[in-house]
Amino acid sequence: MTQRFKPIPLDQMNEQQRAAAQTLIDGPRKGLRGPFNALLRNPTLTDRVRLLGDSIRFESTLEPLHREFAILITAKFWSADYEWYAHSQLAMEYGLDSAVVDAIRVGEEPLLSDADLSLIYEFTHEILFDKDVSDATYEKAIKRFGELSTLDLLSTIGYFGFVSVILNAIRQPIPEGAVPLPRKGLQK
Repeated sequence: MTQRFKPIPLDQMNEQQRAAAQTLIDGPRKGLRGPFNALLRNPTLTDRVRLLGDSIRFESTLEPLHREFAILITAKFWSADYEWYAHSQLAMEYGLDSAVVDAIRVGEEPLLSDADLSLIYEFTHEILFDKDVSDATYEKAIKRFGELSTLDLLSTIGYFGFVSVILNAIRQPIPEGAVPLPRKGLQK
C-alpha cells in the first residue's frame, strides 16, 4: 500500500509547520514519526496532539510497563502495524515478557501471572470491545490504581486509538524487515 500524506521536507514547510516540526525534533520524541508528518498539514493540531501525547507518554502516573501494555492491546485492536512496531520493543524493554507480546500479536489472550497486567488487560479489553468498562472491573481498577491512574489508563487507550486510526488511514509504513500484524484480532 502506498503511504498517504508523505513527509513534507523541512525546506518546503511554512513557518508554522517548521515551528511545530522543530518542537517535535527538540522534544522527547526526537523526530517526526508516527502521525506527525501527516498532522503537520495543521500545525495547531500538531501542537495540541503533541502536548496530549507528551502528557500521556512522558508524564503519566502509570508505570511505563503498564502504559506500554495498554498501548499494545490498543494497537492490536486497531491492527495498527506502525503503532505495534513502535511500542512492542519498548514494552519488552520495560519488562513485558516476549510470550505475552507474541500472544497479543497473534490475537490470543496472554497468560498473565502479574495481577496488575491482568487487570489492565481486562480493563482495556472491555473498553475496546464492549465500549464500556463493567462496574466490577472499574471498581478493581480504582481500588488498585486510584482515580488518577485509572484516568491515565483510559486516556492512554483513547489517545493511542486516535493515533492508530490516523496511522492506518495514512498507511504509515513500518520499516523494511518489520513484520506486519496478523489481521486476526484479539479474541472477544
